[in-house]
Amino acid sequence: DVQLQASGGGLVQAGGSLRLSCACSGFSFDDYAVGWFRQAPGKERQGVSYISAGLGSTDYADFVKGRFTISGDNAKNTVYLQMTSLKPEDTGVYYCAAALEGDYNPWEEQTMDYWGKGTQVTVSS
Repeated sequence: DVQLQASGGGLVQAGGSLRLSCACSGFSFDDYAVGWFRQAPGKERQGVSYISAGLGSTDYADFVKGRFTISGDNAKNTVYLQMTSLKPEDTGVYYCAAALEGDYNPWEEQTMDYWGKGTQVTVSS
């Protein structure tokens, strides 16, 4: 079975950092891309970042460029999201999701195939 489990969220002050982890099983990074999404209170879920199959290319939403870094570790079957210079508007539930390479849009949640439960990130001002 495919499983993704996000962890690493918490409460942090503005300007601080957190590293989220997405532990993956049941599929290969060779074939699947992994993305991070977030949902702020009262808002729709939005794409934050993704890493393509083969842990190759990456991209970021404009609102996190220069502050967040996505990476993956094949040996640990884990994708990370390093978040720095956090802002109160980064508050939300963060989810990781996987999709078969070539058959998804990393900014459209409905195109992702598998989802994990989210982890809460709260940034205080």
